Amino acid sequence: MTLKRFFIILLIFQLSINGIVAQQLLSPDKNMALTFSLNDNGIPVYQISFKNALVIKKSKLGFILKNDENNLFDNFAISNTETSTFDETWQPVWGEENQIRNHYNEMAVTLNHQKSNRQMIIRFRVFNDGVGFRYEFPEQDNLGHFVIEDEKTQFAMTGNHTAFWIPGDYDTQEYDYTESRLSEIRKLMTNSITDNLSQTTFSHTGVQTSLMLKTDEGLYINIHEAALIDYSVMHLDLDDKNMVFEAWLTPDVKGDRPYMIAPAITPWRTIIVSDDARDILASRLTYNLNEPSKIENTSWIKPLKYIGVWWEMITGKSSWAYTDDLKAVKLGVTDYRKATPNGKHGATTEHVKEYIDFAHKHGFDGVLVEGWNIGWEDWFGHSKDYVFDFVTPYPDFDVDELQEYAKTRNVQMIMHHETSSSVRNYERHMDKAYRFMKDHGYHAVKSGYVGDILPRGENHYSQWMVNHYQYALEKAADYNIMLNAHEAVRPTGIARTYPNLISNESARGTEYQAFGGSKENHVTVLPFTRLIGGPMDYTPGIFEMDISKLNPDNHSHVNSTIANQLALYVTMYSPLQMAADLPENYNRFLDAFQFIKDVGMDWEKSVYIEAEPGSYITIARKEKGTNNWFIGNVNGKTNRVSNIKFDFLDNDKVYIATVYADAKDADYKVNPQAYIIKKFKITSKSKLSQQSVAGGGYAISIFESNKTETKSLKKL
Repeated sequence: MTLKRFFIILLIFQLSINGIVAQQLLSPDKNMALTFSLNDNGIPVYQISFKNALVIKKSKLGFILKNDENNLFDNFAISNTETSTFDETWQPVWGEENQIRNHYNEMAVTLNHQKSNRQMIIRFRVFNDGVGFRYEFPEQDNLGHFVIEDEKTQFAMTGNHTAFWIPGDYDTQEYDYTESRLSEIRKLMTNSITDNLSQTTFSHTGVQTSLMLKTDEGLYINIHEAALIDYSVMHLDLDDKNMVFEAWLTPDVKGDRPYMIAPAITPWRTIIVSDDARDILASRLTYNLNEPSKIENTSWIKPLKYIGVWWEMITGKSSWAYTDDLKAVKLGVTDYRKATPNGKHGATTEHVKEYIDFAHKHGFDGVLVEGWNIGWEDWFGHSKDYVFDFVTPYPDFDVDELQEYAKTRNVQMIMHHETSSSVRNYERHMDKAYRFMKDHGYHAVKSGYVGDILPRGENHYSQWMVNHYQYALEKAADYNIMLNAHEAVRPTGIARTYPNLISNESARGTEYQAFGGSKENHVTVLPFTRLIGGPMDYTPGIFEMDISKLNPDNHSHVNSTIANQLALYVTMYSPLQMAADLPENYNRFLDAFQFIKDVGMDWEKSVYIEAEPGSYITIARKEKGTNNWFIGNVNGKTNRVSNIKFDFLDNDKVYIATVYADAKDADYKVNPQAYIIKKFKITSKSKLSQQSVAGGGYAISIFESNKTETKSLKKL
């Protein structure tokens, strides 16, 4: 090497160190490009492009620290850069496919804060389908304990994109999605905030992740976070003059953001990008940014299809409470034997046996029962600490008898723990409650966090509560218990690390159909938003849409057709799937109910056939360990003809397809129970044109045929 060439190389390196020359990192397929630099003030800046089109304009990175004049925001110099490549294929315990490829290029940039001599690392991973980055704080003399006042991470948009958003809120995600331009968020915010039992909105332009965006040029962008551990939930606050989102962290009761101790890391900030909406649904970037499973023996983690004593309570047909006599309950003091049963209590021994019998008859794995334990008479709205003990049943619920009864019918009982958001109380009773479950044959629990958090003033999505949800998950794993948390923090792929997190609610689920209804296209948005971080216990399968037929005082209507409800078992992925309606309603439509009985829950392969957020989704999935396929199509606000091919099937096989579809006169408002069932002989060369009405859809089960079956069937 000549001396002149040596100095040229040294000069380039020094320019890069000073942020004058940007550093670029490409995805393995070279379509995604991340560029990093420091601006003139030493502020870290990144931008992202996809297929040479700018996706994220130059956006700032860093932090403002509380009561610290040396913020980790500007005045940085680059002290080191390391790059690497990673490629693996891993097998999830359950999932939308049986193998997931984790392939990315990585760049770790070590920054030195020149005033305080502190170090911060920003680690970027660029995948073919997007980018993830996080902040790391190494162990060092000048940074021990610190409190983050503001995270300054920006996501600068390239235009006034169309967004599918819900209001930024510290306590709930249970909103209908609004579709609008970014510039319209401010004026639409007030009408987008609907009542909830606990909510704290913070900004006229604040929205939640996972945020789905579409550009006028046809790019689809999803912004979220992954591996949310020991940190606050990130919302996005929009500067609608410049179209720049900035991270907005959920504060604690004192108004503080995360308390940190070096060494420490933040969650990953994620941007998934494609020019095909199907790629957003197919992305596993969020899971790939989480650690591998920390549970060595996962044989006890098994998908479940269940029914339950739940919908009748949600609709008001029956009640969680045993009696109407008591205005206040003190556990250990109140004597329920002196109270008069109200006659509406759902969780009675005999009634639960009816559900167990139905589950046994139709091949369901489990039965969930809510309202079985004492304390429901004053469980909500009283800021009550000792609200439940999670082990003491009502007088009309015999735990031991039902355990034996369910066992004889090969049905599992699923536990319910409503905490009423009294978190200290739940942690105080958790070991005892989990032991009680193990002693009585319960292998899965649905937990709930309805209402304002105790300790008072704490938020559902603050660091303290995030740590509680993680504590409950890890404690459940200690007892080999699967967890399905409702009203908890929305998932960020942690189910890869703790696959006993078998599902979550954490969004506006089916229950809101009994609280006034959800938009007819709601389920065409959720897979692009809420489900990016993990499966949702959406509790589908409602066949009776007129709620007044269950409870004359409830005039709500389920904004869906029966065919749409069937399709949800494929499009709304969850390894824990509920048939949510009452057994008597399924008995009225046994031919349609057959699809719910047949549909798989754990998948070997998923094919995303067609998709457009807010408009339609069609997915085909192959059941793990079989050659059975199931297809679901959900439709949005306008009638549509779906045209699909079956080229994902084996070329040398003949199949029987049973199509459950909207009838021609189906209407989610006035004729939601109008459906047709058709059977065809199909091959991999077959094609289907099928109408879906607004709020409707179709579902298809596909099984390998035999010669006897195919003789009488037409070929599609």
